[in-house]
Amino acid sequence: MAEKNPTVTVATSMGDIQIELEADKAPITTRNFLDYVNDGFYDGLIFHRVIPGFMIQGGGMDPQMKQKSTKSPIKNEATNGLKNKNGTVAMARTNVVDSATAQFFINVKDNDFLDHRSTSADAFGYAVFARVIDGMDVVQKIEKVKTRNSGMHQDVPVDPVVINSVRVDG
Repeated sequence: MAEKNPTVTVATSMGDIQIELEADKAPITTRNFLDYVNDGFYDGLIFHRVIPGFMIQGGGMDPQMKQKSTKSPIKNEATNGLKNKNGTVAMARTNVVDSATAQFFINVKDNDFLDHRSTSADAFGYAVFARVIDGMDVVQKIEKVKTRNSGMHQDVPVDPVVINSVRVDG
């Protein structure tokens, strides 16, 4: 029998979001994410970028918008066949293909343009590695918070949406 995919609960200041990791399709990303989870890395960070009708992003900034230092970037697994559909979780990155570290985003609609289209840097895509299995109502609540600009950052929630903890279930 195939091993069951790990599930993780993201406890936020607005409620809990449970996600199932796609360990078989995104092994590098899953291992990387679980390393951060097990280190308590995400505890106290925020969802720092919220764009209604697109996605909510977190896992890199504290409530003062200071970036937390991370481990080395990982290989982009966007070629794994998983699509950036509503409710999926993907790794955030810069425009460098293999630059993802700890930041992730939850798609709040089908974002096909983020899927892998080719090996060129601008069409490589964003690696989906999980999906929300419980708490989409919380994701939708976060999606609707009022945002502002903060320094160079746009779409920052006026009232920080804090990630209290991220824990592996069971």
